[in-house]
Amino acid sequence: MREKVIRAILDSGENFISGEQLSKELGISRTAIWKHINALREEGYNIESVNKKGYRLAEKPDDILSSENISYNLPTEFIGKKIVHFDTIGSTNDYAKEIGNKVRGGTLIISEQQTKGKGRLGRSWKSKSGDGIWMSLIIKPKIEPHKSPFLTLVAGASIVKALSNLGVDVSIKWPNDIILNHKKICGILTELSAEMERVNYIVIGIGINIKTLDFPNEIKEKATSLYKEGYKISRADIVRQFCIEFEKLYKGYILDDDKENTLDICRKHSAVIGKQVYIVKNNKKELVKCIDINENGNLIIKENNGDIKEIMSGEVSIRGIKGYV
Repeated sequence: MREKVIRAILDSGENFISGEQLSKELGISRTAIWKHINALREEGYNIESVNKKGYRLAEKPDDILSSENISYNLPTEFIGKKIVHFDTIGSTNDYAKEIGNKVRGGTLIISEQQTKGKGRLGRSWKSKSGDGIWMSLIIKPKIEPHKSPFLTLVAGASIVKALSNLGVDVSIKWPNDIILNHKKICGILTELSAEMERVNYIVIGIGINIKTLDFPNEIKEKATSLYKEGYKISRADIVRQFCIEFEKLYKGYILDDDKENTLDICRKHSAVIGKQVYIVKNNKKELVKCIDINENGNLIIKENNGDIKEIMSGEVSIRGIKGYV
């Protein structure tokens, strides 16, 4: 019922909607309406009330990641149409894996805070409540498991497009880090549940630093946030834009086997193509030059001896130089 109350208020825009009208439309008492309004205020909605006029939103709810707010007028078919929102959770990816077989594809898990999130190299990552976007998307593509790694690139390209739509120019450190001003602003963790020839579900975990200004000493030279770089952007708008852009690229890949749109974004916004980076495998570090990303989404590198090699996602880790993480 609370979802219906806030949807009616969102529909009214700048106009007031009376408690009596809400009561008639929703079939509940005005006292119940008042209780729902107070609960919505506690969630962060700035709802103005005026005697004999009713209720309206005093300002756009830019920072509220509730299901009602994000999915309101979201022009997607299935991505983000079902949202599960938490104030705090251990890990959105872990929860997504618990419910992966029970929910429909496109379900999005979002939490204001994570206490057992996974950071770089599997390190534990604890997030301050309300400081970022911590979410996991559950998808159920009808593809063979070996085609699933490309969806990490789809997610990365979608984040780049989403932020670009909102005026932020970021790049991708292949395959799963988003970079702003030479520092990491977002990480992607893709996890797969599959059988021999089919995918049960895929969980794409995404963490975006939005408001964090102070980072731990071990990462403060390598990590940043939108606010720290001067971008005051709505968290809700970022999630909506991601859902829109992901659905476009996802449908292109799954339905039409179209990789080019994703690859064009990943190549154009690459933080590594044309640069020298260190690749690390089995604790051995080698300086190579990144040449391209091929049609399968794999990284093409040139070794010091001139050999050209193809690297698959997860095969090595990349350490940058000259300011790149």
